[in-house]
Amino acid sequence: MISITTSNMNGIRAAKRKGVEEWARRNTPDVWCMQEVRAPQAELDPILDGLAADYTEAGRIEGPAALHRVNEVCRVKGRAGVALLSDLEVTDTRHGLPGLDEDVDSGRWIEADVTTPQGYSITVACVYVHAGNADDETKMAQKFRFLDTMLTRMGELRDEAAKGGRQAVLCGDFNIAHTPLDIKNAKGNVKHAGFLPEERAYVDRWLDEYEFVDVMRDLAGDIQGPYTWWSQRGRAFDNNVGWRLDYQFATPELAETARGFVIDKAPAYDLRWSDHAPLTIRYDV
Repeated sequence: MISITTSNMNGIRAAKRKGVEEWARRNTPDVWCMQEVRAPQAELDPILDGLAADYTEAGRIEGPAALHRVNEVCRVKGRAGVALLSDLEVTDTRHGLPGLDEDVDSGRWIEADVTTPQGYSITVACVYVHAGNADDETKMAQKFRFLDTMLTRMGELRDEAAKGGRQAVLCGDFNIAHTPLDIKNAKGNVKHAGFLPEERAYVDRWLDEYEFVDVMRDLAGDIQGPYTWWSQRGRAFDNNVGWRLDYQFATPELAETARGFVIDKAPAYDLRWSDHAPLTIRYDV
């Protein structure tokens, strides 16, 4: 059994100040995908070293060097940034989506090929999709360009898995609530970025045409929520007025091994190191 966590950090330097290492020592996922790291490499490396020390203190690894680290810093200062930590064997890594070379598209996609103790091979992609803004044509164009480019890579991952190669899971903040089950106030947000029909249509394609599985939804069933993000305005968290923006999309064979999930609200609102709650899924591989 392995655990894979995805969490939007809302700035890893702030997360460190607000207690993320406490969460790390308590949870130590086998693969931890982080988005919106928003730190230069020189400041990120010591924080990742500290998390490796936390894994060591928790008894998960023999020493900090045993925790594999992959990341890409956004070339736009203070924006985006993704990182991936794993105590599993890592055989290869890749950075970025081919065909996207604008600065604003950097720090949004990394991959690691990992092997589980049972010898099962998985490609894990850590993804941070543009938020977009329905009132800003440029920002929406950036988001749709990124989503279009994702389709090419998703097709490659699907085909490799279907031919008996590595299975794949895409983990991250996709900045899209797929259906009215994934957002508390669906009617009030149909014209807002994150719930636009044309954005949601991409998720339809991922699930139907590209055959990926929304693992958490598959486990939870057709219930309202659970959500992974809440506005810090008003009493959104207290009233559970949230959005489900954080997902794990897996190829079918891997999805069938999923055994349970946890959305940990405590870090988001007790420790306050992010306004997103980490999503962890356990896979029997």
